[in-house]
Amino acid sequence: MAKILHLSEFTKGGVETHLNEVLKHQAGRHDIYLMASEHNSNRHSLQISPDRLILYPYRRKPAYFLKAMREIHKKVNELQPDIVHVHGTFAGVFLRSLFFFRKKRPAVVYCSHGWAFLMDTKSWKRRLFAWAEKLLSLRTDAIIHISKHEYAMAMNYGLPPRKSVVVYNGVSDASAAAAVSPFPVNPDKLNLLFVGRFDRQKGLDLLLDVFNEQRFPHIDLYLAGDSVLEASERRYPDNAIRLGWVEHSEIDRYMQACDAIVVPSRWEGFGIVAIEALRNGKPVIASNRGALPEIVRHGVNGYVFDFERKEQLAGILQTLDKRKLEDLGRAGERIFNEKFHSGLMNRQIERLYDAVLSRPDERYSATVKKYV
Repeated sequence: MAKILHLSEFTKGGVETHLNEVLKHQAGRHDIYLMASEHNSNRHSLQISPDRLILYPYRRKPAYFLKAMREIHKKVNELQPDIVHVHGTFAGVFLRSLFFFRKKRPAVVYCSHGWAFLMDTKSWKRRLFAWAEKLLSLRTDAIIHISKHEYAMAMNYGLPPRKSVVVYNGVSDASAAAAVSPFPVNPDKLNLLFVGRFDRQKGLDLLLDVFNEQRFPHIDLYLAGDSVLEASERRYPDNAIRLGWVEHSEIDRYMQACDAIVVPSRWEGFGIVAIEALRNGKPVIASNRGALPEIVRHGVNGYVFDFERKEQLAGILQTLDKRKLEDLGRAGERIFNEKFHSGLMNRQIERLYDAVLSRPDERYSATVKKYV
């Protein structure tokens, strides 16, 4: 048993899903704590005892950065964890900056949950982000990449291979099929569901553009989510139904009510929504960005379109067939159980913890192949 402090900037969205899978597994196996911002973190849905949850005042503004670092420094000194498992870029910067000139420290396991240097931004920013990650890797014992794509790109940018492992995100089994749909659906139409933040990364603007241009009278598009870090005016087509934020415990019911899930992301470190769809036996219509082609195989468990060619997405939507979607969904459920179940993910993380704790002077020296 180890004392583990999980540290995250925000937990809302896919990070909360990942954290809950890890926290549920580690409860009783380790002495665990979670520290995160009180903003965009839901204390009631996080799977950890309230006395082990530390929420500190923070927003993603420079005025809060030093305050957050002081809170983290104070809590690390108080808890004296064996491992700090860091989730997300900003939390990674705060924690590892504190340790940069500190000789004695806990082991640091870091997962960016999507590299900042792979975002759709200017090239000089990507190089700057990569340089910062390389520097901070000096105070990191293990770096978890959530896809082979993330790993390959990180190696291209010069991150240390000897500290790097690939561990796919995983989720546990779906809840029982709902007897009643959470919203009324028209059985004579194709019902598609988008789940996620309404922001540039998730590609909702592209999806809405395609629907506004083509209309698709045979499809109803359901949108679960809302804006988090950015807000903008959008034009919603008549066949788009906004559902607002959905409690994660209800996601399976919403997916089970629809024929397919659409994930049109501009960049995506992994794509937890995609594997949640597969576990519910639903095919995924996904962009060709990031790790999504590692999850979705075109014509096998869904469809993949080139993000730069929205006519490809339009063509897929125009020719969707309910019976074919059911066949793809069954194949997707088999792929989920083979590759993306949380049991596999948690076993890999446990082996990683053992590795970093077994080498106090050289905490981690295995290669990525040990964990893939």
